[in-house]
Amino acid sequence: MAVNRANFLARFPHVLSRIASTRQVSADSYHNEVIEDALKEHNTNFGFQKVSEREKADKVHQVFSNVAEKYDLMNDAMSCGIHRLWKDRLVSVLGPLPGMQLIDVAGGTGDISVRFLQAIRYLQLKSENDHSHNEEYCARPTVAHVVDINREMLLAGKRSRGGLFPELSWTNADAECLPFDDNSFDAYTIGFGIRNVTHIDKVLSEARRVLRPGGRFLCLEFSHVGNPLLRRFYDTYSFQVIPVMGMLLARDWHSYQYLVESIRKFPKQDLFKEMITDAGFKNVSYENLMGGIAAIHSGFKI
Repeated sequence: MAVNRANFLARFPHVLSRIASTRQVSADSYHNEVIEDALKEHNTNFGFQKVSEREKADKVHQVFSNVAEKYDLMNDAMSCGIHRLWKDRLVSVLGPLPGMQLIDVAGGTGDISVRFLQAIRYLQLKSENDHSHNEEYCARPTVAHVVDINREMLLAGKRSRGGLFPELSWTNADAECLPFDDNSFDAYTIGFGIRNVTHIDKVLSEARRVLRPGGRFLCLEFSHVGNPLLRRFYDTYSFQVIPVMGMLLARDWHSYQYLVESIRKFPKQDLFKEMITDAGFKNVSYENLMGGIAAIHSGFKI
């Protein structure tokens, strides 16, 4: 017994060293796993590619810088002009009134804002002496704030539309961090833009923050087709025709390939509806357009 005890005491420092070494390996492994998990959490989709969040932001910015001058032309070509009907529908659902304050996020060249202002001008011309409109709105000037993270898109819009619509305001800003006070706007629109952001939840949170109580959130976005036959045709057109159009009309294959891929990675209608609800909006609903090729999601800040 004395011999065994002596052997153990002689080996005790070595045993402690092994234990400490094992603990260090375990700690290092845990540390490496935490780092790997953190890196995974900061990866996101750029089309079908997995990239870092910073890389996605840079790539999306480059895409829209590349397409800015041809953006409206390509929208007409890719959708055969149907995107105009979808935007008209979005504005119709909104129901503009004189004195409304609109924030049009990812507004690009101002397509939706111009429709909003045209609808209000039509109302004013049709009934200049009609006092049935909401007096709260009428006491304020009508303004449409076009917000986009891409300066080139805004410049293209200002050149083509700024002089015709003095009610337009142009702001270069990130949808995830808007430079506006709480409760500033009556309506928030985002058209074909939310699928390109890095954090959809942050965009929705900001949308709710800047809306006044009773304000409405409206999102027009490409979505998911339910009918199998229509989906097959749509996929063929999207992946085989649209990038070719991008090459022929804008000399840019890759940007339009990304735009097609980004549509497929966007959440389906019901999941996106849940995300809007989780952001705090009430009475959330959506309307499919052309069988789900696009959809309009709606919610209210109450």
